[in-house]
Amino acid sequence: MPREAPYRALADVLRARVLSGEWDVGERLPSRARLAEEYGVGRNVVQRAMDRLIDEGLLEGRAGSGTYVRTPRERLRLVRSRHHERRDGSPRRAGTSAGARPDLRERGRADSWDAHSQVRVPAPEAIAERLAIRPGDLCVTTHYEFLAEGHPVQLSASWEPMTLAGGTPIVLPETGPLAGKGVPERMRSIGVVVDTVVEIPRPARATPVHANLLGISAGDLVLRIERTIYATDGRPVETADIVIPDARRAVVYEFGVER
Repeated sequence: MPREAPYRALADVLRARVLSGEWDVGERLPSRARLAEEYGVGRNVVQRAMDRLIDEGLLEGRAGSGTYVRTPRERLRLVRSRHHERRDGSPRRAGTSAGARPDLRERGRADSWDAHSQVRVPAPEAIAERLAIRPGDLCVTTHYEFLAEGHPVQLSASWEPMTLAGGTPIVLPETGPLAGKGVPERMRSIGVVVDTVVEIPRPARATPVHANLLGISAGDLVLRIERTIYATDGRPVETADIVIPDARRAVVYEFGVER
């Protein structure tokens, strides 16, 4: 193997063997020890090469079992639009668009969701900073699992300050008169007008909890979107961490052009 980045060279060799059909879909690859002996490299080199192919979606690791050729999956579009956010309470309030251009329309979009809320949860330091409150200030937190045809496609953990909606009918996002209507409409009902949404997308690795909920492997690539919604006076009214499995969804941002 070349002296420079030997794991990359090994990944190229293993990729070619997988694509040639040497191992069938669902078939277990030889052990790291066997591949290390075959190519005269260390096991850590084999592991890094396999990790690279797992990132590419060619392989999947199964805890306690080994590494397998992954069943090909279509990577569907998830459209996040600046102009056409829906306000009718559908799962697309998480950022997808009904009004996107035809070539950007998503397939396999979420058609239902499960949600669980807790009240009076102390804000961790990072969440407090995003909401412009003090660490430990009480919040309402809601965990969402978005489903497409019964299969999980997206997770979201939302935080709202108790001082904002506490004691009002909208304190719980998924119960009450405006259940499921989305942050803008809920806030409007208590006199708070939303006008800005800021999203920061970052690549990340699936935690064991994410992997279990999304049906992927721990360590798989995911897109983590840090979203914060602001009122017209500049105060944050909600912040959320959205997790999307990279191998299944291609996130597309749509922006209009000022005329």
